Amino acid sequence: MKRRAVDTVIGVILTAIMLFPLYWMINVSLTQPDRLRHDPPDLFPLNPTFAGYERVLSDQLPYLLTSLVVGLGTVVLTLVLAAPAAFALAKLRPRGRTALNFVLLIAQMIPSIIMAMGFYLIFYNWGILNTIPGMILADSTLAVPFGVLIFTAFMGGIPDELMSAAKIDGAGTWRTFRSIVLPVSRNSIVTVSLFAFLWAWSDFIFASTINRGGDWQPITIGIYRYIGNNTQDWNAIMATAVVASIPTAILLVVAQRYVAAGVTAGAVKD
Repeated sequence: MKRRAVDTVIGVILTAIMLFPLYWMINVSLTQPDRLRHDPPDLFPLNPTFAGYERVLSDQLPYLLTSLVVGLGTVVLTLVLAAPAAFALAKLRPRGRTALNFVLLIAQMIPSIIMAMGFYLIFYNWGILNTIPGMILADSTLAVPFGVLIFTAFMGGIPDELMSAAKIDGAGTWRTFRSIVLPVSRNSIVTVSLFAFLWAWSDFIFASTINRGGDWQPITIGIYRYIGNNTQDWNAIMATAVVASIPTAILLVVAQRYVAAGVTAGAVKD
């Protein structure tokens, strides 16, 4: 009993340390401008102001909408490409699948800045530089390899007897994938979708490289420019960061149990 209490206290302390930057961000976003440089700083917003959040809604809303569109587009493209590819690797077992899995692992090790430099010329030639489709395509290059690996691990654990039963009932490969494999892959679908959205939402390298002059830019660029133009208005800057963190926090809370099951899928074999 004593050991459990000690572990609980340690866990609470470590959690508080990790969450303190988030709390301080919220605290500063609500602090009056004339109190931001007060020494010692206010640990609580005794006289909170929501002026920073009003400025976020007026100045940053287009950036937030762009990030939402890019994030959802990245999720859709990732699922469309990764799920069928993983099904082929896990159940159709083509030649060279081991080498392909190795290539997918290597692809995740390439620094984003190197990929962005290559994308710049390619997207310029394709005419999608400084466009939302270009950003979706770029962000998907990070999410698709991860998605294929997660889907492959999960789909590899689906019993072959289930596939054989579908074949006996007259279902073809595509029908089996669509009607049987996808419905039972819910956890992995949620996991891949969540990580794809988070990568797209938090991307700065691709956005600052291949969409520097675009009319629609994501929230990461919005925060970067906002800091550069308002270096003294820290409650508005922190309010922007808080608002930008809300969608990801909600997704993590809602999908955490699916993510835990999806990430560990295929780790244990019967």
